[in-house]
Amino acid sequence: MAFEDEILSRQMPHNLEAEQSVLGAMLIDADCIKDVMDKLQPEDFYVKQNRDIFETIYTMFSYSKPIDGVTVVDEMQKNGTFDEQTTKNYLIQLMEITPTSANAMEYVKIIQSKALLRSLVKAAGEITAMVQEGLGDAQDILEASEQKIYAIRRGRSSQELTPVAQLIKPFLDRLNELASGKTGLPGLPSGFSTVDQKIHGLNKSDLILLAARPGVGKSSFAMNMALNVARQSQKTVAVFSLEMSKEQLLVRLMASEGLVDLSKLMTGRLSATDWGKITQAARTLRQTDIRIDDNPMLTAADMNAKCRRLDNLGLVIVDYLQLMSSSGGKSYAGENRQQAVSDISRMLKIMAKELDVPVICLSQLSRANEKREDKRPMLSDLRDSGAIEQDADIVMFLYREDYYNDDTEKRNTAECIVAKNRHGETGKVPLRWAPEYVTFSTLEMRYDEDD
Repeated sequence: MAFEDEILSRQMPHNLEAEQSVLGAMLIDADCIKDVMDKLQPEDFYVKQNRDIFETIYTMFSYSKPIDGVTVVDEMQKNGTFDEQTTKNYLIQLMEITPTSANAMEYVKIIQSKALLRSLVKAAGEITAMVQEGLGDAQDILEASEQKIYAIRRGRSSQELTPVAQLIKPFLDRLNELASGKTGLPGLPSGFSTVDQKIHGLNKSDLILLAARPGVGKSSFAMNMALNVARQSQKTVAVFSLEMSKEQLLVRLMASEGLVDLSKLMTGRLSATDWGKITQAARTLRQTDIRIDDNPMLTAADMNAKCRRLDNLGLVIVDYLQLMSSSGGKSYAGENRQQAVSDISRMLKIMAKELDVPVICLSQLSRANEKREDKRPMLSDLRDSGAIEQDADIVMFLYREDYYNDDTEKRNTAECIVAKNRHGETGKVPLRWAPEYVTFSTLEMRYDEDD
């Protein structure tokens, strides 16, 4: 008996009764299928026979086919999953042991719990193997271990191949949402409607590069988007500022949100009206979840690790790319600066995919545009590396005519030039620039000054 107990204890965590009861509930009550589909994936089932049945139902549901004992047998026969008689007998047994679908979601929780435990056992084994085999140094193993645990927390395995059939249902659901007008944009609204029309919002897993010459306003534009996203989506926005301090960023946020002159905030010479605006701006900012890290020595791996710990993350902003090249990790000689920046931009793209959120990375431009008659930036002006252009899903440049020409009639206006866009067309978007508030806005908006 002791030997049998030892053999059973080696089995991975699972609950056969819960798996069978969920499948039986789906076969006798089509109404509970959608709720179950939202919670489970085929790999959550431990017993192969149960996994095959669920996968068949999952595929049938994606194509809106009627689901019952007869149709599932027919579908599995077509797929050649297993022979007709065995299938029939097992499905009949499943329906017999499940008198009602009332407790289906309770069984779903048990299956989820056991699947989570199996994932942890597997990850723990892989981490132990990495340590014993000495694959990389301690920091690399720690990073790989965190990635494995984070993948489990996100509800997906880090190394599994996904069948296209499993992608169809989420895709159709998303398409229905967009078609019904519930969401309006595929991604998070940036707060700039004209920019969103070009890039379709800030989309999950996108690396968005925002580049400009120093002083044009790329940090301001990024913080404007951070505030807009945090306010509208109620999600957490993580800002990694390698250049400006937390206090400097807060002053800019207060000026932008309160529409109070930045110079007044720097000197403290505020009128009663200004104090009222600041109070209201502080109230608004308290209701948002913007997290700022101003450690100038952060690496992409550090940022990734910090972001993994945020539950409701919606957007990551990195200010700016070239400052990261000297911040730990591999060391490069001066002539290999391009390789350093290439590696970092690649890591930022991987971070965007892993976290499944948009990452906005700011970048400097070379002086090449200043030698041309038309000073508008081009992709070839990206500083240090062409790899930045390859890794980014969207590349946007900021350009202001008054930056180069004090006598221009186009004062306090700017252009957001979408130079690369994997989601749609490229082109220019006009913006209004309010330097006293360090704020960009769409041209339809106007600022009314009280003073």
